[in-house]
Amino acid sequence: MSKLSGIDEWLQRRLPELLAEHGVPGAAVAVSAGGEVVEHAAGVLSKATGVEATVDSVFQIGSITKVWTVTLLMQLADEGLLDVDAPVRRYLPEFTLADDGAAAAITVRQLMCHTAGFEGDIFTDTGRGDDCVEKYVATLGGVAQLFAPGELFSYNNAGYCVLGRIVEVLRGKPYDECMREHLFTPLGLTHAANGPYEAILFRAAVGHVQPGPDAEPVPAPVWALARSNAPAGSMLAMNPRSLLAFARMHVQGGRAADGTVVLSEGSVAAMRQRQVDVPCAGLMGDAWGLGWELFDWAGGPVIGHDGGTIGQSAFLRVVPGADVAVALLTNGGNPFGPYREIIPHVLRELAGVEVPALPVPPAEPRPVDASRYVGTYASEVSELTVSQDGDGRVWLDLTPRGLMAELGGQPERNELVHLHGDVFLPVQPQLGVHMPQVFVGDDGAGRARYVHSGRATRRV
Repeated sequence: MSKLSGIDEWLQRRLPELLAEHGVPGAAVAVSAGGEVVEHAAGVLSKATGVEATVDSVFQIGSITKVWTVTLLMQLADEGLLDVDAPVRRYLPEFTLADDGAAAAITVRQLMCHTAGFEGDIFTDTGRGDDCVEKYVATLGGVAQLFAPGELFSYNNAGYCVLGRIVEVLRGKPYDECMREHLFTPLGLTHAANGPYEAILFRAAVGHVQPGPDAEPVPAPVWALARSNAPAGSMLAMNPRSLLAFARMHVQGGRAADGTVVLSEGSVAAMRQRQVDVPCAGLMGDAWGLGWELFDWAGGPVIGHDGGTIGQSAFLRVVPGADVAVALLTNGGNPFGPYREIIPHVLRELAGVEVPALPVPPAEPRPVDASRYVGTYASEVSELTVSQDGDGRVWLDLTPRGLMAELGGQPERNELVHLHGDVFLPVQPQLGVHMPQVFVGDDGAGRARYVHSGRATRRV
């Protein structure tokens, strides 16, 4: 029996058990090795309708879309229409931010690898028309600069909307038309959708959210985030096999399964080159390429990306050297439960890759002087206050702002314990994950300038 056959049998048995263990309504997973694919689905697409999840069901892939957006841009680079090291304003003269000097300096590459430095969680809804991305970019004029372009990594959704607008300008057509013409069609995808108007043609998963901490997941009140954020990951949906067709194109030097050249070998390689290291960020990669997350795992290298929308979570991991890839798509509950078992098992068995365990708080945390960290840090979506009490315990109070507040986010308080260096972990996990909080930089007075959890939140 081949290893892939063993994975096939294991998934058929284990996937339904994992969904039940972690309260996930439905999921679909596909695994490819050397061009052969096995796929499985379990659970339901919506608890309201009870429609069964199948391998042809489409789930939102969220921010995995960002790798697709960079692929569209690298196609333009292949055609000589784009220089990734050029300033954004070469292609979008109207691009403005609160810091005009930064806006003039930011390059396409810096947007691709999240080092542009401006506030990134901007989810302005500019309507559903074909001009929504153009209108979105026009709203960024007041967005604050967190750090100088190129100085640091900070995950930036807004930057990817700017990248999507560059695609539109250079192609002369809306983002979703570019996606269909330049990726869906040459890849031969039959189960991929650019948004709800296309997803309705398939068995489409509905996201599920929890109305309270201990409540059962219920169908989300809306299907998708704003269309204006499509290049960052608000709309794209597909079945896992389609996601693997895209991933394998990258493994096969830019060629689709039928031999069609989708991307040059040079651009495929460029997207995997290390651009910036990421502070200890738990589920995130150790570094970023152009679009791709890069994971420094034993047996690798491994590339991938994750995605999250309203009640849907997606995971993609690829081992190019072994021609192995796995895609897991879910629609609610605790998606990290299935992720933490399926991804390590598949990569170990098929590629000899060991996925490291996520960090956990030490059993006996070392006391620490938190004076460097104490203070308030704020972004568009949250305010974080770090304090230390008389017993020496360190606390993180989170107050939702902006979209987080609108979506019903509640204030949270969590104790932080020291892990190493400037890295702390919350004692109470979220969905089983202790997301590292890393204090970086210096404000000139010996205090940390940012608290970093994938995004840099600046001291007020």
